[in-house]
Amino acid sequence: MAKNKPLILITNDDGITAPGIAAMIDVVRSMGDVVVVAPDKPQSGMGHAITINSTLRINKVNIYGVKEEYSCTGTPVDCVKIAVNKILPRKPDICLSGINHGSNMSINVIYSGTMSAAVEGAIEGIPSIGFSLCDHSIDADFTASQKIVKRIVKNVLSNKMPKDVCLNVNIPNLKHEHIKGIKVCRQARANWIEELDERKDPSGKSYFWLTGKFENYDEGSKDTDVWALDNNYVSIVPTQFDMTAHQAINTINKWKF
Repeated sequence: MAKNKPLILITNDDGITAPGIAAMIDVVRSMGDVVVVAPDKPQSGMGHAITINSTLRINKVNIYGVKEEYSCTGTPVDCVKIAVNKILPRKPDICLSGINHGSNMSINVIYSGTMSAAVEGAIEGIPSIGFSLCDHSIDADFTASQKIVKRIVKNVLSNKMPKDVCLNVNIPNLKHEHIKGIKVCRQARANWIEELDERKDPSGKSYFWLTGKFENYDEGSKDTDVWALDNNYVSIVPTQFDMTAHQAINTINKWKF
C-alpha cells in the first residue's frame, strides 16, 4: 500500500452488502487505501460483543473494488480486532464504522454495534468515527450523509484525535440544504421504557417481542445530541471507553466498608 496515502479501515453492523457501507466507501475511496472488514450478516444491537465460543472466519470478497475487502462471520468488534491483528500491514490511520441505518443517539450508543466498532478502534489507539443516519429504511438516501462524512473524515485526518476518544456522529434524515450545521454536544440522558410483548406462536407456545418508548430526561437542553437532531443539526458526541464514574469516587470512599 502506498506510504503517502492514509490507510482507512471500514466496518459496520448492518452487514457488508448494506447500502450504508457502500455509501461510506464511495466517499472515502479517493482519500486513501481502503480496506473493508465487515460482518457477513446484520449485527445490529450487538454492542461490544465478541466471539469466544465458536470459530471466527473471514472470506475475501470483491464487491466495491477497493484495496481489500473481507466478510467476517463475527461481530463488528470482531471485525476490527481481526483487521488490526491479522489483515492490515499496520494500524490504520482511521477506522470508520457505518453509515448505520438508524440513529445511535443518546443511550443507543450502549447497544450499538456501529459505535462499538468505533470504540474498539479507539481502544487500539486508532482515530475512529461511527456514522449513523436517522433513517432505518433499506432505501434510505445517503446523499447528504456522504457530504457530512467527507467533511468530518477530512478533519480527523488533518487533526489529532484526543487520546482514548472516538466520535459518535448522527445525521438527521434531511436533504443537505436543510441541515443547519454540525454541533459538538453531549449524549442526552435518556432511556428506553421497555415492554416485553407476550405473543403466541402457531403451536400455542409463548414468545416475547421487545418494544419500548424512548424517554428523554434532558428535554429542552440545547447541548445534547437529541436536541441537535430534533433541530436539524448533525450531532457529534466525543465518546470514551473509560466508563468510570469519576465524580462518584470521593463519595463512595466515604462509605464504611
